[in-house]
Amino acid sequence: MTQQGASRTERHEHAEERTAAPSAPAAVTGDPEAARRRAERRAERITAGATELEQRLADLLRGGLAGAGQAGPGLWEETAARMVDAQAPGLASRVRELGSIPSSGPGWPVRLLEECALLHLLDQGWLRRERLPDGLAATVRARVGLQAAADGPPVRDHWLVLAQYDTVDTRLTTRRIWLHGAESERTALLLSYGAGGRAPELALPIGLALDAELSAYPGAVRQRAALGRRFAPPEPARTRPRGLTTSQAAVRYGGALRDDPWLDSVPVALDRVVPVPDGDGWQLADADGDTALPLAPAAGSRSGLWRLVALSGGAPVTVFGECGHRGFTPLTAWSAGPGPAVPLC
Repeated sequence: MTQQGASRTERHEHAEERTAAPSAPAAVTGDPEAARRRAERRAERITAGATELEQRLADLLRGGLAGAGQAGPGLWEETAARMVDAQAPGLASRVRELGSIPSSGPGWPVRLLEECALLHLLDQGWLRRERLPDGLAATVRARVGLQAAADGPPVRDHWLVLAQYDTVDTRLTTRRIWLHGAESERTALLLSYGAGGRAPELALPIGLALDAELSAYPGAVRQRAALGRRFAPPEPARTRPRGLTTSQAAVRYGGALRDDPWLDSVPVALDRVVPVPDGDGWQLADADGDTALPLAPAAGSRSGLWRLVALSGGAPVTVFGECGHRGFTPLTAWSAGPGPAVPLC
């Protein structure tokens, strides 16, 4: 299903993913020394951009956050353009989001300060990347917008298609496909893109299993992967992902933040949870405990919530989705007994 009108967090997340989308064929050369010099020149430009951005953030805090609300988005657009000139599209997308926060409703100064802190952390990570562990340094490079090829060893498995959904903006359609390995117990993300209003080419129906190889991209979390060789056509899956409790899911997200502080969410399956109202929103409550996870605000306005409530009927279900600081976004569910996967997005 195509999702439009995404929340600020979702727009920011997908804007970062677009920095990894191929926009033009890379220059092909057999000269490794020339490639090294190009990489060094780009790193120098990014360093200059990050240094300038640090000064802009310092000026903002010195002048007070109230000034950001009066200046409007124009200041941030100009700064984002500077980051594009520095060949740091990841920094540019984060800077653009700063311009939309003052108009995002009550509490915007707190949100602006939080985003400025994360941007400052990313800047400092780039400027001190040589001192970081390899995985975290790779994450920083990806977050500022440096493309990298999938370098993980191919992992062959029967990959269950957990979820698939599109996010559309004026330039690009981004398709996210979540897979789960029956033997490896690994959950991986495939990204596919369509430009100019075209749908992405890769499509994998939910509930099928794919005998194929995946290779991970660099990074501390190593969540994103590239689809490699396929050994057979997709077939109906005979397994479901192993679920966690809601408290275990929160712990998993906290652990992932240690390795990638800019991570908005992690994929997780919840076992034996019941959707229940919670004031103006909803939550997924453990059927066998006294803990729960709130649903992300955007999830409450989607028709998938009512499919989930109908599937449950007050009984425990298994739900796969994305767990983050805004709450849990349900994407797919299974009833307690036999039955197919039910898409919720």
